[in-house]
Formats: sequence, structure tokens, C-alpha cells
Amino acid sequence: MFNQKQETKVINESKLNEFAEKVMGDLAATLSSVMVNVGDRLGLYEALANADKPLDSQELSQITDTAERCIREWLANQAAGGYIIYDKESKKYSFPQEHVMILANINSPLYLLGGFQAASSYFKDVEKICSAFKTGKGLAWGDHDIDLFEGTERFFEPNYRANITTSWIPSLENGKVEENLKKGALVADVGCGHGISTIIMAKAYPNSKFVGFDNHGPSIDRARMLAQKEGLGEERITFKIHSAKDYPLLYPNSQYDLVTIYDALHDMDDPVGAAQHALGSLKENGTIMLVEPSANDKLENNLTPLGRAMFAGSACACVLNSMANNGLALGAQAGQAKISEVMKKAGFKRFRLATQTLVNMVYEAKPSQEQ
Repeated sequence: MFNQKQETKVINESKLNEFAEKVMGDLAATLSSVMVNVGDRLGLYEALANADKPLDSQELSQITDTAERCIREWLANQAAGGYIIYDKESKKYSFPQEHVMILANINSPLYLLGGFQAASSYFKDVEKICSAFKTGKGLAWGDHDIDLFEGTERFFEPNYRANITTSWIPSLENGKVEENLKKGALVADVGCGHGISTIIMAKAYPNSKFVGFDNHGPSIDRARMLAQKEGLGEERITFKIHSAKDYPLLYPNSQYDLVTIYDALHDMDDPVGAAQHALGSLKENGTIMLVEPSANDKLENNLTPLGRAMFAGSACACVLNSMANNGLALGAQAGQAKISEVMKKAGFKRFRLATQTLVNMVYEAKPSQEQ
């Protein structure tokens, strides 16, 4: 309850109005995120992108088989947010190609609609999240709404497709890991989720064998379906239900040449134990590649728009998943120093930042200093 004594404090009118405007902007964005999901699910962005001319509400509603009055309001909201452009003379709406890249082109590395779908799951799970905050018992990944799983797949795929085989893997050991993959290697993709990362690697390196592991059964089912859709048989790619601490070798005495963990280590209850298991599953000259969200080691350096989004997702999913198993709860903004500490505790002798992008840091870890 508001403390009435606070009313006696001097209020800076300018700062008050400035902050009120900021919060109103956040509220507008929050409400508008529903409209973004509507545009996604009803194909409104796609229709605007495919149109060869600006459209009005009647034209867009006819193309998408929707109610004109609803579309009229949706278009106004999108124009107010700058997502589409309104021309007051023609009273029609256009969709700049730069915006298409982010909201309609699924082949763009900057396609972000999956993030809005994932975010919608947090609103559906808000009571569960509040309960987890009160009890400290966490919330397991598999207990979230399905939009989190589907949205995460769609959000990560463009970034993975743009970077895994073009820069991330080539950055490992001055290209030696990629050379090995081209010749033929055995790879474990741990915490693979829907298997997007596993499939991208399998398609790029046909001489190698890839095994995706995840403890979420429905995600493994989805991964198998996607691999089949891509025409990848069991001889190239396999998916199995196992945790990061109990996944097996594919064959007896067949340690992995490469273990990858994409955006998952910080979610785990026991990242040190997971790293130790990875170390035990590696060949003597093997490599582990960790992909983690970009983060600085100091909190004050993460108080940015990207950090804000990461902390929100971390508070709703990453930290809670780890806490559900009495875990370390690293969080999505752990930073290089904490990740390095985890890997060294696990027994890795060599650890370095191999490369990074705006949203990811790619780490390389080796069992021995001499390699």
C-alpha cells in the first residue's frame, strides 16, 4: 500500500512527467505486442509484404479473410507504433522492406516474430511465475505454455541459421573443428530443444553424425519431425530424451569430437555437473562449444534494452527452470567470468571467447592446455 507520508516529499514535475511518458510508452508497447501476435497468426504482415501496392483496411481484410472493422483498428495501432506507414492522402498503408525483414521474412537473420510468440507465454503463465517468486520453488521449462517452446524455436532459428556454420563453428580452434566436421565427426548437441541447431549442423556437414539430447519429451518429438521433414535420416541425425548430466555415448567407446550447448547452460540446474559430463563424453582432443547470451560481467553494464529483455526472459523462464531443480540459477546474463568459472570447476583446462555477435557469445573449451 502506498505510504501517505511520501506525499510530503518534493516532486520534480519534469522528472515525473518524463517517467510517466516512459511508462506509458512501455504500456503501449505491451498492449501492442498482442497486436503483433495477431498480425503474425492471421498472416497480416505476410499479406502486406506480398502486396505490390499500399493497402487500405478493406483490401487487407479481403486478402486475409478477416473483419474489416478489426483490421482498421489493427492498422491504426501498427501505424502509431511505426511498424507500418500510413499515407494521409491515399489513406493507405505501406510496409517498408526494412520492416519486412524483421516482421515477415522468415529467411531474414533479423526475423523477430518468434520472440513475440514466446513472450505471450509469460502472460499466460503469470500466476505460475508469481507462485514461483513467492515460494522459490521455480517453474520447470516443460510446465510453461506451449507458445514458449514454439516461439523459442522461431526466435532462435534465424540467428542460428545465419551464424552457426558461417562464423561460430569456423571460429573454433582456428578452423580445425570445422575441418574435422567436413571429414566426419561425432557431435552431441546438448539441450537441443526442437533440434534447430542440430539440424542446421547436420545439413552443413553431411559426413558427420549428430545426436541431439533434451530432457523435454515433446521437444524431442518435434525435433524428430523436423529432421524427417528435412530429409535427414538416422544415419545423419538422431534425437534422444536425456538430461545434460546423463546423456550416453552413441556407441560403446565412442566419445564425441564436439559437444555443443546452445543458449541452454545457464538454464540448467547443475551447469558444473553438465560441463563435467560433457568433459567425460569428449575425446582427448575434443572441443565443447558454448553459445550463451551476450552479457557483461558487471550488472551496470547490462542495464541496456537488450539486457532488459534478457533479464525479463531470464526471470520468467531461465532462472525459474534452474530453481525448479534446486539449481545454481545462473541466469541469462551470467557473463563470461561466471561461465569461465563453471567450466574450470568442471575440469576444463582451456577456455576462451571464440567469437561473438550482438546477442550471443561463443565460447570454446578444451580438456587440456596443450591442445
